[in-house]
Amino acid sequence: MPNYRRAFVAGGTWFFTVNLLQRRGNDLLVREIETLRHVVWQVRKRHPFTIDAWVVLPEHLHAVLTLPPDDADFSLRWRLIKSGFSRALPKTEHLSVVRQKTGERGIWQRHYWEHLIRDELDYQRHVDYVHVNPFKHGLVKRVSDWPYSTFHRAVAAGIYPADWCGDMTADAADD
Repeated sequence: MPNYRRAFVAGGTWFFTVNLLQRRGNDLLVREIETLRHVVWQVRKRHPFTIDAWVVLPEHLHAVLTLPPDDADFSLRWRLIKSGFSRALPKTEHLSVVRQKTGERGIWQRHYWEHLIRDELDYQRHVDYVHVNPFKHGLVKRVSDWPYSTFHRAVAAGIYPADWCGDMTADAADD
């Protein structure tokens, strides 16, 4: 098993990708979006963090999060989000023998991808990546059409124009 090294920087900003265990044809995250929102709200209340950017897709999510200046424990927050979400759902998923033995649910992949943001350009690239993701995966024709994203908050704040990243329907008509 690989030796995962995590960069713990108090007050740091990270990009994350968190996946469901079963990704193919799974829409659990958008189907249970209110449950996920509630769990994130509860975790933020007890263990604050800033959501710089967030998008929830059917079977994975991306986020750019910033922790308080004296805190570097993003692992605690993801553990609480993943376990809280899992506990809120009925136990209907298939469990492998290994997960049965360890008492784990079969909802999330055990690990997640994290990247410590290095500078403003790195930050902007990752925030853009978060917001463009539903468009990139072909889930919408326009970034603004995806409802489970902080893109709408960023448009309201004047960070992006509402038509940012174009319109697939207009592009197709031009061909």
